[in-house]
Amino acid sequence: MTLIRIIKPWQIKVNQITPPQVYFNRRRFLRNAVGAGIIAACAPLNACKQSLSESPLENTLNLPKINSFKTNPAFAQVDRPITEATLAGQYNNFYEFGGGKNIWPKAQSLPTENWRVEVTGLVNHPQTYDLDDIKRKFPLEERVYRFRCVEAWSMALPWVGFPMSALIKAVEPTSQAKFVRFTSFYDPKITTGPGFHLGKLPWPYQEGLTIAEMANELAFLAVGIYGRDLPKQHGAPIRMVIPWKYGFKGAKSIVKIEFLESQPATYWNTLGPNEYDFEANVNPDKPHPRWSQATEKFIGSGPGLTWEIRETLPYNGYGEYVASLY
Repeated sequence: MTLIRIIKPWQIKVNQITPPQVYFNRRRFLRNAVGAGIIAACAPLNACKQSLSESPLENTLNLPKINSFKTNPAFAQVDRPITEATLAGQYNNFYEFGGGKNIWPKAQSLPTENWRVEVTGLVNHPQTYDLDDIKRKFPLEERVYRFRCVEAWSMALPWVGFPMSALIKAVEPTSQAKFVRFTSFYDPKITTGPGFHLGKLPWPYQEGLTIAEMANELAFLAVGIYGRDLPKQHGAPIRMVIPWKYGFKGAKSIVKIEFLESQPATYWNTLGPNEYDFEANVNPDKPHPRWSQATEKFIGSGPGLTWEIRETLPYNGYGEYVASLY
């Protein structure tokens, strides 16, 4: 394991600042036959010159605490430290608000008041939930999961939410339901798009799972992180967390969940099926067409931009839970 640390000119004394801003170069949208693709690139950190309590970033993270949840002992820790909240809070993919990582300021325009999630399709009990309904009807728990991006970087994050199997039980899918489609919020007057394109993009952002994947013990719907309500840059107020798959499978800011008979079209699979397949399980032996997946850059904590080069684990280390699905 190789430890890489950037010290100058971006790292300053720990007692002067909180963990500095993680900032990487914007991903470039590369051409392919379908017209999509991304490439991971890193750039140095900019040092934060304000105290954490004065930071605009911190204001986006200092949300109400979620009081009524339990820690699931089966997922209380992983084989690496939890990523610092301020690092995770400023290094995000959220294509509705831009194509780079530093989208957290633009994401604050996301309207989360009076949020509704419609659950429909091939179910016996279709429902429309507001956020209070969700928090009241589904027992919340905290789970620490590894997070692995298709761009070969990773984090470890403490999500608060509930297993997707609880939602399945509530709505009772019919025997015809084989797949599930998750649709994210999209309003072209509010969202700004990724800032690059080679044609029409398939908005709104949609993702999908098989019923068996959704029913798996790991599949999770998060309404919080770090014990607080979910910040907008993380996909407030509710998002998918599928830890054995690449991060793009985790649709953010969900407004609709549909149970279907046939496999749905999804955002990145529509744009680049040769690069982003529907299944998208983490696999170190299956390289992306333009980079290896054998290793990953784990973004952890500490002063300055510190990351570790780690070996990628099959199914992101969750093979005992999900390998039998495939």
